Amino acid sequence: MFRSLAAVIVAAGLLAGCSSAPAAAPSSQPPAPAPSGEATAVSPTPADLLAGMSVEDKVGQLFVPVLYGAAADSRSQENQARYGVATPAQMIKKYRPGGVILFPWSGNIVNGKQVAALTTGLRKASKIPLLIGVDQENGIVSRLGPIVTQLPGAMAIGATGDPANAHDAAKVTGEELRGLGFSLDFAPVADVNVNPRNPVIGARSYGSDPQKVATMVGAAVDGFHDAGIASVAKHFPGHGDTTVDSHTGLPVIQHTKRQWEKLDAPPFRAAIEHGVDAIMSAHVVMPKLDPSGAPSTLSHKILTGLLREQLGFKGVISTDALDMAGVRKKYGDAEVAVRAILAGADILLMPPDFPTAYQAVLKAVRSGRISQERLDESVRRILTLKQKHRLSATDLSGLKSDEHRDVARRIATASATGVGEPAVSGAVLVTGPAGKQLSALIPGSTAVATGDTPKTTEIAAASAAGARADSVVVTTEDAGPMQARLVQAMVQTGRPVVLVSMGAPYELARLSGYRGAVAVYSSGEPSLAAAAKVLTGAAKPTGALPVELSLP
Repeated sequence: MFRSLAAVIVAAGLLAGCSSAPAAAPSSQPPAPAPSGEATAVSPTPADLLAGMSVEDKVGQLFVPVLYGAAADSRSQENQARYGVATPAQMIKKYRPGGVILFPWSGNIVNGKQVAALTTGLRKASKIPLLIGVDQENGIVSRLGPIVTQLPGAMAIGATGDPANAHDAAKVTGEELRGLGFSLDFAPVADVNVNPRNPVIGARSYGSDPQKVATMVGAAVDGFHDAGIASVAKHFPGHGDTTVDSHTGLPVIQHTKRQWEKLDAPPFRAAIEHGVDAIMSAHVVMPKLDPSGAPSTLSHKILTGLLREQLGFKGVISTDALDMAGVRKKYGDAEVAVRAILAGADILLMPPDFPTAYQAVLKAVRSGRISQERLDESVRRILTLKQKHRLSATDLSGLKSDEHRDVARRIATASATGVGEPAVSGAVLVTGPAGKQLSALIPGSTAVATGDTPKTTEIAAASAAGARADSVVVTTEDAGPMQARLVQAMVQTGRPVVLVSMGAPYELARLSGYRGAVAVYSSGEPSLAAAAKVLTGAAKPTGALPVELSLP
């Protein structure tokens, strides 16, 4: 089955044996000369690769699934149950997926050396160049955790007001991802978060001003490209005005076409202008854009009509994860995959039943429901992206470098936003979800830490300790009812209370009785360090709220 395709790749020196070669330079730069005595490998063009593919090869290229295990040869019952083979390498050889996406919950991410070995093994297993992606937005969504530099998320960057910070954060992220063997990051978030009750975007967005968000998104795309990593703007046509999480339900957004043009479209236009490699669809219904009621992922009017034809996007369109409830409400997993391709998607991300989805698309191609021309369009785009951002080696030397950590500290410091009187003095009690971590950064303070959802006993202990303190600091993160109860209990001690907001700052409008607050938009160490400097008077907060708030 691979005979003609393999011949093309062998001729170009792109089979697995090349994986120890130096990493390729970004496509915008000329290739490095071959070492003395070695022939220069010539990469096959997407057309060459496409010509050597069977229909099965092509259909496999449309999929980016989750695989289970810490190594390419890890045997897993989950792989066996889902794919009929035991290891990630065997799955890749059987189905030839276009790429894979790694997660800690699927056992893929343990430490830097392990991730680099896994990505190398996955590439070796694939006869066709393989996309290896990850959701590393930073801030709330940080799949690689402590393996990489802890950078503040998008809303913190929005608070700095400086697009250079969006560029530098993306460049740092991209360099570290590339060193680990990733070729694609599912970032940046291009949603304009205008709904304070949005349960899924919030601090993942750069803010609520469409033009400011657009500037940040464009700068981030440039940063990823400067690092040699493909970027994915998400979630088209916009997920910033919902009260439903598309992981668990199907949001409906009633924006008119005019509202969409003004509010949702600018960041995606900017991403396209800056050459973004891919755009991810949203599992949201926008009935004023498509009266059929189809979620955007399955809407030809939205993916092809708006994104391709109106905005002129020529890159790869990826669905959001197909295991999310928002896209599975009406159709089964087989029909969803087919309809997404017919709507204009190129990549089918994380199908919950891969064999069913694969066979459904294959059947649709063979029957003519999906034309060969339509199939080739998607595969050609995917191969072009891979050629532009190909990888052949890993390099862990840049992980958490001093230079990268300096960037994280600089952004965190610039993001710190003051409300009221945020300084504290005397005997300070620090409590809340990050109470222990923050207290360690404030000399002489004491801590009564709580969970993300404080228990009644924890609130009682914090209240007793707060009554003995001169001032109280409460860390909060998208405060729910129990965090609100903690804040009120501390206010009732009669001591001055200062909040440290570590998520979207909308909670500052819901909570009351506090004297001041510092919004840092993240719970990472650099953000907590920035908060500590403001609380102790060592630094003045220079950030500005990136969303509109009615503060008490």
